Amino acid sequence: MDEIVNRVANSALQVFDLEDYFPKQPVVELDISQWLFGGFILKETEFREQLKIHDWTIYKDRYIALFCSEEAILPAWAYALVAVYLQPYALKTVNGSKKELLLSLYQETLSQLDYSDFKDKPVILKGCSNKPVPQEAYVLAMQQLMPFAKSIMFGEACSSVPLYKRK
Repeated sequence: MDEIVNRVANSALQVFDLEDYFPKQPVVELDISQWLFGGFILKETEFREQLKIHDWTIYKDRYIALFCSEEAILPAWAYALVAVYLQPYALKTVNGSKKELLLSLYQETLSQLDYSDFKDKPVILKGCSNKPVPQEAYVLAMQQLMPFAKSIMFGEACSSVPLYKRK
């Protein structure tokens, strides 16, 4: 009987998995409307008082997506003031959604990676993910990998879609 050979494992094929770069620390959404009068009116004195008495330590070592769930018209300084209180505790604060925060983290991480291990090799940009990797991160990864990779496919080794091949 012939031995079964895993040709994928023995090939030069490199897998680039964005899930490997997903933040390890918690990503938290923080709704500013909790400090607004009636949930949608900013009264400066009360707003400042609410921020002073809030327990900011619960955001220690977390990534914070700061947003307002209500249709409130807020001055820019409101978000900036909340960021002042978060600064000693949060790893990073972004004014926006959780998805926007994740994208910001991927932009930082992917721009700092060393891609030399992928030089002149076929690469699979892994497509299946158990974590909420933003679709935009795949575009960022392609832009970073293209100068190095010989070719890039999307998906899994068993069923990949070709995306790029250096000429």
